[in-house]
Amino acid sequence: MAQANTAQKQKSGSFPMGTVVMITALVVSELIFHFVFGDVKHFVDETRHEAKPGDYLGIIYKGGFIVPILMTMTIVVFTFAIERFITLRKANGTGSLEAFLQKVKHLLSTNDIATAKAECNKQKGSVANVVLAGLTKYEEMASNTELEEEKKLLAISKEIEEATSLELPSLEKNLPILATIASVATLVALLGTVLGMIRAFAAMATSGSPDPGALAEGISEALINTAIGIGTSAFAIIFYNIFTGMIDKLTYGIDEIGFSIAQSFATSAKKSK
Repeated sequence: MAQANTAQKQKSGSFPMGTVVMITALVVSELIFHFVFGDVKHFVDETRHEAKPGDYLGIIYKGGFIVPILMTMTIVVFTFAIERFITLRKANGTGSLEAFLQKVKHLLSTNDIATAKAECNKQKGSVANVVLAGLTKYEEMASNTELEEEKKLLAISKEIEEATSLELPSLEKNLPILATIASVATLVALLGTVLGMIRAFAAMATSGSPDPGALAEGISEALINTAIGIGTSAFAIIFYNIFTGMIDKLTYGIDEIGFSIAQSFATSAKKSK
């Protein structure tokens, strides 16, 4: 019950955390955009209409109001990437996950449940928590003389499934945000590019005579949004795939050890008959 309440608190607290990160990232992006990229030293004059040749910070500033939005997404992606790396590394536990699983399997084969539980407490992490829950239920069912063997196995499997369902939300937390940014960043970038192109052609139309140099400059400024958006989207996709792969590895380990616990209990029950 306590575990369920903890998971409930984590789940309810995930949205506010994401909101705080995004608002903070937006504020930081606006400050960088206006006071770093928008510094007058990057421009020909104080009107900021023309960036100095080769000054990319000034050129980025000329990308318009879409740039801070894309910068916000970039900061959010890297913030949650660092947060997920730390969380998933902790989920593996203090030692090698593969070595831990092999050790627990060996202890199960010798029916040394107490030592196996001690290894779980030493390893820590999400996988160890699930294994510990399964082993605790294993001991409980081993001393139960009322239930049938099939019901005991079902109870052990159910306990492992419930423990897994409590751990998974913390592992998958914030991944939907990365997936959303991976899709949205490119679209926002294209919007900024289209708006920049509209401004460039509108300026040419009002000037009366076509100026290829001015048009090229306007297009380059518009494409700044595309570059930032594609880069942000690419990093979001890469991080999302890395984290889902790490989670799949953890869940595979849980499924594998869960099957071993059930098989060990079934073998032990047959020997005791």
